[in-house]
Amino acid sequence: MARQDILLLLAGGDKRSIGRADEVVRIVGKEPKLFSQLIRGMWSEQAVVRMRAADATEKVTRARPGLLRTYKRELLGLLAEATDKEIRWHLAVIVPRLTLSAKERQRAASFLEVYLEDPSSIVRTFALEGLADLSTYDRDLRTRVRELLRWSVRNGTPAMKARSRKLLSCLEHG
Repeated sequence: MARQDILLLLAGGDKRSIGRADEVVRIVGKEPKLFSQLIRGMWSEQAVVRMRAADATEKVTRARPGLLRTYKRELLGLLAEATDKEIRWHLAVIVPRLTLSAKERQRAASFLEVYLEDPSSIVRTFALEGLADLSTYDRDLRTRVRELLRWSVRNGTPAMKARSRKLLSCLEHG
């Protein structure tokens, strides 16, 4: 596949479908040099491409988080400015995979706390997961995240309650 074609695979259709995102994940898995195209795709003018690029980025970096290394500044910036719920929920999972300084971790956590006010339950649920992931490297943050998770167990949507119980168990029992 030619370098310029990878984002074309993410185009078309609507946001109710991931389209060919899983195919792109396989391609990038075999040709990691194409990963930069996924990152660039999160700034596409086409909402469906942005969403699918974020989905594929999240899936690729489950197994290969090191691919994110050179995109830390861009991803932290996008975390702050993203308004698409589909981008936000993927970033909430992607950003904790970055190697962050304590200051960057606090900044990321602040943005994820803003995501807890998002109208989308999915964004709020993944923001909790992202905060829990960030807190594994930061004792002070862990205390705050436990409070947020306990609050969500009592007051969140059903998805937030279920995820918060699971995350609390992981944080409290290692």
